[in-house]
Amino acid sequence: QLQLVESGGALVQPGGSLKLSCSISGFTSGEDAIGWFRQAPGKGREGVACIETSNGTTYYENSAKGRFTISRDNTKRAVNLEIHNQTPEDTDVYYCATGPECRGRTVAGQDYWGRGTQVTVSE
Repeated sequence: QLQLVESGGALVQPGGSLKLSCSISGFTSGEDAIGWFRQAPGKGREGVACIETSNGTTYYENSAKGRFTISRDNTKRAVNLEIHNQTPEDTDVYYCATGPECRGRTVAGQDYWGRGTQVTVSE
């Protein structure tokens, strides 16, 4: 099995930046694609970014392009999500997940999930 742990969520002011991290442990397989999702209260999870670990190809939600950056840190076995120029609409719980492939911004067939990290953007 894989274990995923998200970190880095915080309360930030509009216009600020955050770096979320998804640390991975366990089997050294099952990480073909890693993605970040967001979920607002009472709503379903939606993918915001996905990275294919074999070649580093990245995909983003349209509204995330230019402000979100997904990257893999192989030295730490982690996948990071940087969010810049944040707005109150970025307030959500952010989750990471692994799967066999990216289908655009979403990891398809998610195998493992973390428990999420809260991001709040407010004055």
